[in-house]
Amino acid sequence: MDERLQTRPKPSASALAEWQSRAAQAWRGLAPRERRLVSAAAVIVGLALLWLLAVQPAWRTLQRAPAQIDRLEAELQTMQRLADEAQALRGTAPVPPEQAQAALKAATERLGPQAQFSLQGDRVVVRFTGIAPSALRDWMAEARAGARARPVAAALQRSGEGFDGSLELVLEGAPR
Repeated sequence: MDERLQTRPKPSASALAEWQSRAAQAWRGLAPRERRLVSAAAVIVGLALLWLLAVQPAWRTLQRAPAQIDRLEAELQTMQRLADEAQALRGTAPVPPEQAQAALKAATERLGPQAQFSLQGDRVVVRFTGIAPSALRDWMAEARAGARARPVAAALQRSGEGFDGSLELVLEGAPR
């Protein structure tokens, strides 16, 4: 088999011309009715290829574009809202460390036995046990707005209907 592959002549211009002359001869050998059928089949295949390669992908893109635009618009609005919130937080006056600690401690105590507050140097560690997601979200918003605390480490795990774990925060006015 290797010998056959090695002795096979490479396609050249003469081979192409020979193939064209055979095709033209076969075409002339067809009856007029057969020529029309072959022409119609070629047109149908050409139209199918045009549809599959050009029209259908563009059509699909046009159908998906409105949903994609809406999704991207919603993402943009969320990002703009978050940027505005960040800008507003940057513009607020800093809270003295003692006042920030008191605000954070009060917010934590409102959660009851599900949260424990401890001060470790310039950082605050709050441990949670079975805290509901909405309560955690509200507590984090209050910690950020009232105490100007930034989370620097989080170790939370889903447990049942809530979260267990801890959050480590740095107060804005605390020395770094």
